[in-house]
Parts: sequence; structure tokens; C-alpha cells
Amino acid sequence: MRFVAATMVFALHVMVQGIFASGASHPMLFKMLALGGGAGVGFFFVLSGFVLTWSARPDDTPRTFWRRRFFKIYPNHVLTFLAAVLVITLLVGNTVGPADAVRNLFLLQAFFPQAQTITSVNPVAWSLSCEAFFYLCFPFLLALVRRIRPERLWMWAVGVVAVIFLVPLASSLLPAQQPYPILGVTEWETWFVYHFPPVRMLDFVFGIILARMVLTGRRIPLGYAGSVLLSVAVYALTPLIPPTYAFVAALCVPLGLVIANGAVADRDGRRTGLSGRVWVWLGEVSFAFYMWHRLILITGHDLLGAGEAWPTPVAFAISALLFAVTLFVSWLTFSLFERPIMRRFGTAGGARRARPDGGQVG
Repeated sequence: MRFVAATMVFALHVMVQGIFASGASHPMLFKMLALGGGAGVGFFFVLSGFVLTWSARPDDTPRTFWRRRFFKIYPNHVLTFLAAVLVITLLVGNTVGPADAVRNLFLLQAFFPQAQTITSVNPVAWSLSCEAFFYLCFPFLLALVRRIRPERLWMWAVGVVAVIFLVPLASSLLPAQQPYPILGVTEWETWFVYHFPPVRMLDFVFGIILARMVLTGRRIPLGYAGSVLLSVAVYALTPLIPPTYAFVAALCVPLGLVIANGAVADRDGRRTGLSGRVWVWLGEVSFAFYMWHRLILITGHDLLGAGEAWPTPVAFAISALLFAVTLFVSWLTFSLFERPIMRRFGTAGGARRARPDGGQVG
């Protein structure tokens, strides 16, 4: 599932990169890809809360949890941060502002409403800014959710979703600005609804509650196939939904049901089509894939023809090539960098091997 979501984000950034000559003439396609990329990130946030709760260790302490999370995400972040600085300065010919560089390096960029700060250096790292905030809060959030009686979990899940649907209404109170073309949202609205870590933590908490529901035997409606079909149907309708609702709120529940029902299917030994070796491997490298893909798209576009756009068949071939390069680099990063670091430093003193909990960032 994680790799499918990462591929949706990749597809959006292919369009943003301007590889397709026909891209600018298809605003509806761009909007669908933008909403699909946004859904992919939202999926990661809900999944992160779910998986961390699902795999929580009874003897865990906040310190050991934070240690695992730090060594899971921060080395990859620093590696791609340095690569991004090289790409920006040597290839693109721009400079990195020191203030934005510091905010990005310490994963604070999503707390600032300016788009140039949020997407500075490695643009996709803004979601790690959210995840780092989630991880900081997780031990306390989990303790609170565990105090909820199982029969009341659905009530709390509905309450969290209701607040998610109130966020776009609150965003209308922000300072008036000129909306972005095609998407129809302003810079402030985009930040508050889509990037701001305390707001996006609602998705993460929804995932925690869903995991507790499955763990305590609560019934999850629709089943796996039904929740997938609902997600596809809602996604198809998102262009008709007001944009501040389409970015996050519209797909939060359907995607959450996909995750919960996927876990139920795995627990009960039922096939979902995503549990084979290849899919598991793709899931393992998906974090590195997400962190590298934007930089490889920028670099590949520059090397193959800076500023050029190609006819659709050629653009598809270039996109497939850059996808394969990203996957190869991701495999190298996971095998030679990410996994060895987790094994060595992911637990106190490296005395025992870290259990892979699959917590994925967007």
C-alpha cells in the first residue's frame, strides 16, 4: 500500500516537473494528480498512526520509541538534504537561503505558512516535518487513546473526522489572498489545511484510533474490497468537491478504512494482493523512494533537456526511466544506508535488532 501511495506522489511531481508537453493544456488532469498526490500523503499520515499503534511494544518507553523513529527518518533526511543542496547549487544554479536551510534541516519548515519555506531544499521533506511532530506526541497520544473504552472508539473516530471536516471552514478565516490557478486555494489555506503539523496530526490520531478498533475487535465496515472501491469513487468525485475539503477531508475516512480492512485481512489470513514478496520489498524501499524521487526528477529533466517538454509517448518513456532510476537509488539507500543504520542504532546501544514496524512518512 505504501508504494502505491508513493507512486501517486511521483505521478504528481512528474506533471509539476513539466516533462509532458501536453500537461499545461489539461488542467483537470493536473488537478486530479494534485489531489491524488495529496491523498497519497494523507494515506501515509493515517497509516503511520495505525502501524505505530499496531506494532507498539508493551515494554516501550518514550525514549526508546523516539530513538527508533529518529534513526528511521533523520539519516535519510540528512542524506537527501545534502543531495538537494548539491542539485540546487550546482545543477539548477540557485542558492539555498540560510534561514530556510536551517528550518528544513531541523524539520521545522511545515510550521511556516510561506510556500517557499515549506518546499525549500528537498521539497518533499515537509511531510517529515509533520511526522517528526507526530512522533514527538505519539507516546502521549497512545496513552490517551488506550484509556478510551473499546465500545466508545467509534464515537471518538467520528469526532476526529468531524474536526477534520471543520478545518477547511476554519481556513476561510485566514487572510484573503489570490488563489492558485487550477487548484483554487490560497497559500495560507494550503498551509493550514494541508501542511500545518498540528492540523495534520488529526489524520495521525484517526489512524491510532482505527488501530485500537481493530486490536480490540471492533467491526470495520465495508471490508477490504468495498473500502478500496469507496476510495476510488470518492477520488473520482474530488474535482467536484470544494478544494479545501478535497485535499484532506474527503478521502480521510475511505483511506482509513482501506488500511484497517487491510490489517484485518492480514490478521485473518485473507489475500489482498499486496502481501507478496515484491510488494513487501517495494514497501520497504518506499520511504527512500519518496525522499529521492523529486530530486531525481529535477536532475533527470535537467540532464535530458533543461526546460524542455516532450510529446506524450516520449514523456511517458522518460518518466518510466526516471521511475526506474529512483527505484534503483531507493534500493541502494535502503540496503546500504537505511537498514544498516536501523540495525546498528535503532535500539539502545544496538544490542538487539530493531523490529521493522513499517512506520512510513509522506
